[in-house]
Amino acid sequence: MRKISEIEKDLNACLQCGYCRDPCPVYRSIGWESATPRGKVFYLKQIANRSPVDRILGRRPKVNDKLTERIFQCTSCGACEHNCHVEIEFPHLWEEVKEWLISQGYGPMEAHKRIAERVMEKRNPYDEPAEKRPAWLPEDVKLSDDPEVVFFTGCTEAYRMQPLAIATAKLLDKAGVKFTVMGEEEWCCGSPLLRTGQKTPVAQELAPHNVRKMEKHGWRVMVSACAGCYNTIKNDYPKLVGKPSFELFHISEYLEKLVKDGRLKFTKEFKKKVAYHDPCHLGRHAKVFDAPRSILKAIPGVELVEMKHEREDSQCCGAGGGFKSAFNNRAEDIAADRVREAAEAGAEVIVTSCPFCQVNLNAGAKKAGLDIKTMDVVQVALQAV
Repeated sequence: MRKISEIEKDLNACLQCGYCRDPCPVYRSIGWESATPRGKVFYLKQIANRSPVDRILGRRPKVNDKLTERIFQCTSCGACEHNCHVEIEFPHLWEEVKEWLISQGYGPMEAHKRIAERVMEKRNPYDEPAEKRPAWLPEDVKLSDDPEVVFFTGCTEAYRMQPLAIATAKLLDKAGVKFTVMGEEEWCCGSPLLRTGQKTPVAQELAPHNVRKMEKHGWRVMVSACAGCYNTIKNDYPKLVGKPSFELFHISEYLEKLVKDGRLKFTKEFKKKVAYHDPCHLGRHAKVFDAPRSILKAIPGVELVEMKHEREDSQCCGAGGGFKSAFNNRAEDIAADRVREAAEAGAEVIVTSCPFCQVNLNAGAKKAGLDIKTMDVVQVALQAV
């Protein structure tokens, strides 16, 4: 964990130009400068280094509950980093600041504390037993003892969004892919903890465990259908435990490969005007933009339209970074804005590649009073097979 004096090196790079302000979904929801990335940086700089004016006026900037709340009011979307002219790695910075705040006795939010407690006790954030993790598996899909790939299910798809896990398994099965799952051996990837400044358990327990289990079995390829799991294993695990020996695919990348290899064919129509929503963790963070669109374009009947903000400029759904668990109303407001943008583009259906995006965008549609359903790319693909 870095000290505030070390974090200060990144803070001092900020020019206070404001290019990070308007793209920030939290700022658009709250409207106060203190909710912007540059506003948070400014206050943190005052704590790290009191200015001469502070000394003259007797001001003593310090950590307080309001600052703590503002720092944790972040969706980890990375729009600030994408728009930063001096290329500050903001998502990583915010995670370090959260970790530092926790070390000072401030934060995390109560919802985040409970998530960490459940993850460490049950190895998932939903307080579900380990033996139920593979319970979603359909009876007509058989696992292989000599798999080509391992489907890392993820906590959300295993326990809350089982239809996505089922669709993924059935697509792999229909393509003739020999696969298996880690089952009870699979632990939370650690994303909910990393994004909320609770890194130590991920580095010491969760990440090493998941990597060791893959390597122990000699499995060479992992597929993830969750943007959060994929980003964490791809971008965070190498920093925490070294580069894993196995190859990693997001399900959209693997399905694209199956289509190109002729193993997966789409023969049924999905006659809808579709807008693809780039999940922040899959798009801006992991740089996967084309594969999900390639799948959708290969499905007969799909008319793919783009929203005003797409790819690197995509607007966040509001569910990431622990934001929805601690600030649900604001998260749904952010999602409602995104759904309105899809409606403006003429979309009948929103398609994404993240279970959290799907849940929150459907909640946002309800809040916006719009009859636009959000589906996952695996659900649309399964309907076309």
